[in-house]
Amino acid sequence: MFMAALILIVSTGLFFFYLQALCQKILRRQFTQEFSQSIVNANRLEFPSVRKAIEDLGSPVEYPRLTLTLKCDFLALTYLLKNAANVNQRYSYEERLLIVYFKFVFASLVSRHMLKLREAPAALKLTRILEYFANVVGERVNTVRFGNLTASDYLLNL
Repeated sequence: MFMAALILIVSTGLFFFYLQALCQKILRRQFTQEFSQSIVNANRLEFPSVRKAIEDLGSPVEYPRLTLTLKCDFLALTYLLKNAANVNQRYSYEERLLIVYFKFVFASLVSRHMLKLREAPAALKLTRILEYFANVVGERVNTVRFGNLTASDYLLNL
């Protein structure tokens, strides 16, 4: 019984380690240009201001605002990933994996808050995932031309 529990615990730990390593590899992808800023501006996303507050000021961001901001930006970007300039209207394998990873890190953020541990590293991971999603949406929208519309103009008309 003890061996079975030990094997289960080790296997679960290895699974989460593999998931994190795979997601970090996906997040290291380099885009040809920075697409995220136009998507942030067009959709009034707030994750860059959260990142700036955590990195520059180093002061703790108020937890209710942090979670609400990250969750709203996540919902907006996952909607755009699925619907903006996406012919299949499906998530890719990488996007699905990052969505699961986002939910896992978000749960980690909640548990870190309850245990009064450092929340900043988890919040920075979440903003990095959201920036990746914004870059993917911007890249897709940029590849599709709608007359003289820019990416921001197209997203405002969705």
